Amino acid sequence: MRLHTTTWGTGDRLALLVHGITADHRTWRRVAPALAGHGYRVIAVDLRGHGASGRSDGYSVRQHAADLVETLPRGAELAIGHSLGALTLSLAVEELAPRRAVYSDPVWWLPDGPDGFRPELLTRAKGLTREEIRAVNPRWEETDVETELETLALWDTATAAGLGEVVGRDLMPERAVVPSLVPLADPSQLVPAERAELLRRRGFEVRTVPGTGHTIHRDDHDGFLAALDGWI
Repeated sequence: MRLHTTTWGTGDRLALLVHGITADHRTWRRVAPALAGHGYRVIAVDLRGHGASGRSDGYSVRQHAADLVETLPRGAELAIGHSLGALTLSLAVEELAPRRAVYSDPVWWLPDGPDGFRPELLTRAKGLTREEIRAVNPRWEETDVETELETLALWDTATAAGLGEVVGRDLMPERAVVPSLVPLADPSQLVPAERAELLRRRGFEVRTVPGTGHTIHRDDHDGFLAALDGWI
């Protein structure tokens, strides 16, 4: 599927941005202009089932990855993915061949069992109120809360079933295909300490952004950019 894209900047270098589940390109509303200020032309996608991109009968992670390859140019200077977007980017990275990749709090594994991930629970996010979003994300700016309401309204909840295929599986890359950074929440529920150490052994650089939750770039924009020092 050819995805909807949004572009910032006119720089000579190219950066690609891939959002997480329930979001769309607007999650990068501060990151993208910051990258443009560093001389990048920034392209952000809306994954299938999100934002202005098409809906589908299938939302597997492999389909998301194929969409990136179909939509985005090869050989970008930088590619950043968050959550589901980080997983999707990692599955497409060999074909996209960016010079550097950043996987922000990636969903490479989800727990199974009675207290594990259940897609039907994620779909309840569709009905969250402004007050509930604010309570779950106390560090977000008010614009991010408003944006979350708008993106949830557009989100196809069927995408949650596709994320369910990660449950009980380990999709962490065996190696860093390109120079790769993994910024993590504090603490990360998706990449605990032992998995972070495994990433380091596999050639990834791992950094933690203090005091942040899963959506690092919205919890602490400045801290997220600081974590990218030397990578942008």
